[in-house]
Amino acid sequence: MVLSRYFREFRLGPRERATLAETIYGVLRKKNLYTYLAQHGSGPLERRLSILGFAGPRDFLLGALSDQEKDWLARCDQVKPSDLMELHRHNLPQWLVEPLKEQLGDDFWPLVDSLNAPAGLDMRVNTLKDKRADIQKELAKAGLKTVATPYSPWGLRLADKSQLGKLDAFTRGAIEVQDEGSQLLALLVDAKRGEMVVDFCAGAGGKTLALGASMRNTGRLYAFDTSAHRLDALKPRLARSGLSNVHPVAIAHERDDRIKRLAGKIDRVLVDAPCSGLGTLRRNPDLKWRQNPKAIEELTAKQTAILQSSARLLKPGGRLVYATCSVLRQENEGIAEAFTAANKDFQLLEIGPLLTHLGVEHSEQLCRESYLRLWPHLHHTDGFFAAVWQKL
Repeated sequence: MVLSRYFREFRLGPRERATLAETIYGVLRKKNLYTYLAQHGSGPLERRLSILGFAGPRDFLLGALSDQEKDWLARCDQVKPSDLMELHRHNLPQWLVEPLKEQLGDDFWPLVDSLNAPAGLDMRVNTLKDKRADIQKELAKAGLKTVATPYSPWGLRLADKSQLGKLDAFTRGAIEVQDEGSQLLALLVDAKRGEMVVDFCAGAGGKTLALGASMRNTGRLYAFDTSAHRLDALKPRLARSGLSNVHPVAIAHERDDRIKRLAGKIDRVLVDAPCSGLGTLRRNPDLKWRQNPKAIEELTAKQTAILQSSARLLKPGGRLVYATCSVLRQENEGIAEAFTAANKDFQLLEIGPLLTHLGVEHSEQLCRESYLRLWPHLHHTDGFFAAVWQKL
């Protein structure tokens, strides 16, 4: 938000905007390390941090530095990672380190490396309008090299971040920017023609659009969210998508009367619950400095309440999908296990066979226990979790 406001006020070229943005994101990714190195320099702290995280050409940077700053930067360059304390290598708040080490063991450091690197750019092809292979050829003609995502049958991955807004494929609604992991969450809902489906925490509607395309623009798809502002962001995307079966509804809370009226009538419910977002640190490195254990406790209480309320919507035989973009067990397995124990009329389904049935190759690589578990260092997606139940 700060960057967007700054760019609106100051006229900068695309290269300058990209360099400035990546510098700030780089400092946020490695704040522990850069703060440690910066204490040995001189001048304003913000300038020293910016020098360390500068995302542009090194020659350009050196041309703007004093001799004293050049000497300091050269000494920083000579510091070996092996000589640093763990705190300055992982660049995570300490409260987050132990839960991740407990889950990952030897994979902790590969995860750290992936979280401290920028994310790529994935797109979802709107199968209501086009086929993935055709869009890939169209983008190639426009000079954009893509590869098919290895798991999602709808996805394409760009080799580098490109401006898509002016492409015909984008303006006509044939593609949407969406991480491959997020696409898999929508795929797991397995929404079909003519069904009644609810996206319970729709936000700006990325998964809503994927669900609507899966339904082939038939049936009725409700996009619920407590933020009318976020749902407003869905409207231009809906217009591009060609979908007419989506009904955005702003609700006051998970017990809203408009939800009660649909109890026992819905075929599929997706609960992409409000969460810490710690699986998206490649894109949102500020989150690790803004979250804390108390906030996580508050989120888990909210997640439990939302999941329980949404479950009332389903008819017998209906499917419930709970998902987060968090890497913490508290927000993931902890919530799912408690729901299973408290709701004997819901059967937990194994994710692997579901994905295989949906045409996802190597689905066993995406699963841990009965759940979907995606990690940036293993799957080149954001960190995602999903659990699926069937109403008995």
